[in-house]
Amino acid sequence: MSKYPKLSYNHVKRYCDTKNLAFKTTEEVSPLQHIMGQDRGEAAMKFGLQIEHPSYNIYISGMKGTGRTTYTTEAVKKIATTKKVPDDWCYVYNFENTGKAIAINLPAGIGRDFQKDVDELIQDLLIEVPRAFNSEDYDRHRNEIIKEYQEQKNNLLYELSEYADKKNFSIKNTNDGFMFVPLQDNGEEITEEQIKQMDEATTEALEVQLEEIQEKALDILLKIKNIEKLTKKKLLQLEMRVGLFVVKPRVYNLTEKYKESKKVIEHLKQMERDLIENIYQFVGEEEEVTDTSSKIKSQSFIKKYRVNLLVNNKELKGAPVITELNPTLNKLTGNIEYENVNGVLRTDFLQIKPGAIHLANGGYLILEAKQLLTNPYAWETLKRVLQTKEITVENMGNQLGIDVTSLKLQPIPVDLKVIIIGSEYLYHLLYNHDEDFEKYFKVLVDFDSEMTRDSETEKQMASFITCYVKREEMKDFSVSAVARIIEYSSRLTGNQKKLTARFNKVIEIIIEANQWAKLDASTIVTEEHVNKAIKEKWDRINKYQKKVEESFESKKILIDIEGKKIGVVNGLSVMNLGEYSFGKPSVITVTTSAGKEGIVNIEKEVNLSGNIYDKGIMILTGFLMENFAQDTTLSISARICFEQSYGGVDGDSASSAELYALLSSISGIPLKQHIAITGSVNQRGYIQPVGGVTEKVEGFFRLCKKRGLTGSQGVIIPHQNIENLMLIDEVVEAIKNQQFHIYVVKHVNEGIEIMTGESYEKVYEEVGKKLKYYNHIVEIN
Repeated sequence: MSKYPKLSYNHVKRYCDTKNLAFKTTEEVSPLQHIMGQDRGEAAMKFGLQIEHPSYNIYISGMKGTGRTTYTTEAVKKIATTKKVPDDWCYVYNFENTGKAIAINLPAGIGRDFQKDVDELIQDLLIEVPRAFNSEDYDRHRNEIIKEYQEQKNNLLYELSEYADKKNFSIKNTNDGFMFVPLQDNGEEITEEQIKQMDEATTEALEVQLEEIQEKALDILLKIKNIEKLTKKKLLQLEMRVGLFVVKPRVYNLTEKYKESKKVIEHLKQMERDLIENIYQFVGEEEEVTDTSSKIKSQSFIKKYRVNLLVNNKELKGAPVITELNPTLNKLTGNIEYENVNGVLRTDFLQIKPGAIHLANGGYLILEAKQLLTNPYAWETLKRVLQTKEITVENMGNQLGIDVTSLKLQPIPVDLKVIIIGSEYLYHLLYNHDEDFEKYFKVLVDFDSEMTRDSETEKQMASFITCYVKREEMKDFSVSAVARIIEYSSRLTGNQKKLTARFNKVIEIIIEANQWAKLDASTIVTEEHVNKAIKEKWDRINKYQKKVEESFESKKILIDIEGKKIGVVNGLSVMNLGEYSFGKPSVITVTTSAGKEGIVNIEKEVNLSGNIYDKGIMILTGFLMENFAQDTTLSISARICFEQSYGGVDGDSASSAELYALLSSISGIPLKQHIAITGSVNQRGYIQPVGGVTEKVEGFFRLCKKRGLTGSQGVIIPHQNIENLMLIDEVVEAIKNQQFHIYVVKHVNEGIEIMTGESYEKVYEEVGKKLKYYNHIVEIN
């Protein structure tokens, strides 16, 4: 038996035991009724929704696909049904300050009634006012007033005519008023020629008489004007009496209906006053106002009496829940629309449109963090609303300090809970760089991307699959198909003890497997359909993996998987390409000589390495100093290189492989090329876990399979990574048949023995001898 046993095929993948699921198809399984694997997040959400404080708004953190949006919507809607329905909000005309609209709140559903009642009032007035003004009674009173005026006017004009006759003058009406002409004794008019022929005394006498007549005419005209003013006043009073007779009873009915609202009562009083003062605008022929509804919309003078129902909560069964996935400034705070009138943009309070904050007032507003932060001024406006606890319609011009509208709005008080859904990165970015964020978003609901895998969560995953299948009316899944999806879920997490909480990835396989079952004319979805869905999905996105493997096959990338070499080792890396990642073997070479340069990282010298990779290289120097330079100096020059690597290297998962190659190069003891290595190392030589171990193992296996499995090939991995193995069935089968092997190590000493076939003491002895030799060479030179 080997000193370092190989992993059994039972350890390289955790299969789902179908006996634990205890069903044949998902038809027998109850659908999942709640979110799974998010106990901490559920508890935080429950707390955040229950606490009623303006600072305790909620941030939902997590990766997309974890069900955070669906869960948030359902959880908020559930608690919203237990809350009170908030008030309706209306904007009405301000009769005292025409440039600022007044906001009025009414109990839910009453806003629509108020709007309808006011429209009906206007409709009644459009009919009844003309009817009243066209009545015989009104005409009689009006004619009496006009008749009295005409009589008084005629009497005064007759008085003026008599006075002019006495002065021997006649009166002629012109466009400019009266003209007085002197008369002869026989009653004929005196011409201008005759006046010129008169002596000076006669002319002066005529002028004196003319002045007296003009003074009299002026006095008469002033009296006529006064009578005219008095007549107009009487007519206006008549109109107001008629208007009062028509308007007041109807407005009184509304004041009685809405007597609980002081704002409505005050508005109705002002509206009544304005209606009576402007009652003449409603006067017209009766046949012109039969279609009152169209006239209400078309007549501009009527607009100021109407009601703009901004928020109507009549249909709600609890508090409102508004989700705005694209929260622009206008969508959050509403906007004021304009209409083009003869080339001029005009607006009024009826053009005010609500935003998401108006609609969510008294309830819950769900926003998407990235969109909120990328839309100009949206985030700053939301914070200001939370700070001031009031909302008014804003536009971009207000934010830029440009007042683009003369219409001002009375702010509406705000009481709502904001829930922002975003990534963990954005949460920490806001928390650290926006001091207001911590003040107003005190509850973090952190959604995990994975959950513990046990018999209970496996059953819950089956219930989740059932829930989705039933909701989308898909084919039922067999128990083996469900088991395969559970195994795939674990593979996505890279951990045998975990299941993914990114349910969108699971749903993709459900949908595609269902489609393959349809094409196969199968009554249920089987394990074969799930396997095909997974394989086809990988085949659609593994173009670069295929190209790398072609390069290995054509030997454009030089790598050996047979024999032994000094200072050469096969390392393993992972290529991440969006949602797909695959393992790629890489040749690492090390050359050493006597010198003082130490270990030089060639990748770093040409700026192709990351900081973590550079750290791993520096750790190798620490290992050599710890083990071989306690009583002497370390005199060595070494070069480490990832061969045929042109795109940059980062991470420390190759540091143990580099250490083996370094020890091999110094000692002159060759390394086995049929074993690849992954794992990081510390300065004490202990092996540390790395990521992507499943992909790395499969990547080297594919290379070995292409060139032929010999039964000796395998991979060395850190012992802590055993639980991270979720290998494909092909690799599991090869391990089961002893065609491929996986070794686990805890320390470099174990790995160097596997790679060289020699004891680590012998290897270290040779390394020590060579380093002393290097030191001697350096000293004598």
